[in-house]
Amino acid sequence: MPASTTTTVVLTAEALLLDMDGTIVNSDAVVERCWREWAVTHGLDPRETIKVVHGRQGYATMAILLPERPMAENYAENTLMLARETADTDGVVPVGGAPEFMAAIADLPHALVTSADAKLATARMSAAGLPMPRIRVTAESVTASKPHPEGFLKGAAALGVDPADCIVLEDSEAGIAAARAAGMRVIGVGPRAASHAPTAHVEDLTALHITQTPAGTIRLTLPTP
Repeated sequence: MPASTTTTVVLTAEALLLDMDGTIVNSDAVVERCWREWAVTHGLDPRETIKVVHGRQGYATMAILLPERPMAENYAENTLMLARETADTDGVVPVGGAPEFMAAIADLPHALVTSADAKLATARMSAAGLPMPRIRVTAESVTASKPHPEGFLKGAAALGVDPADCIVLEDSEAGIAAARAAGMRVIGVGPRAASHAPTAHVEDLTALHITQTPAGTIRLTLPTP
């Protein structure tokens, strides 16, 4: 029998924009723990609630699930939810290959673009043992939650890179939609991303190989499906 061959896809970019939860940090345990309890408190189906929460800021999730509730109440309760999630890091670990990936891009243009606020982002990156990018766009930095593109556009602007020259790494439907709306290509990471037609998809970050061209462009090599 002929030897099997592995085919790859190569993408190039001037900068990388990284989501946090589900993309470089696996925080599913605490996210789902907190939101399941929140759902029960509000008489909602926890299973349906979990389908909505990933990728969005908490107040945006609440607005979808409790459409008749005044937004001021969502903002107030989101503050409490953020504090609770920040205090609970049990089960927070790096996504497979994340430590090596973060080391590989340490000297390359990149930014964190997350729906978490600064305190929660710091807590989770620390719990996962990952370095915090120097440039980061957190919940306090934007006026609109993903799937709005504001966060990714601000990340590109902070790096001084045209949106079309950025590649986003994302795991959620809302995050992939936000990246597309920003005019960016998306590498979907993990099982949630696969069904939302990202530009390319990997099961985790062990599948990504990062190099830099002589011109300084970032080169990402990954296996084809």
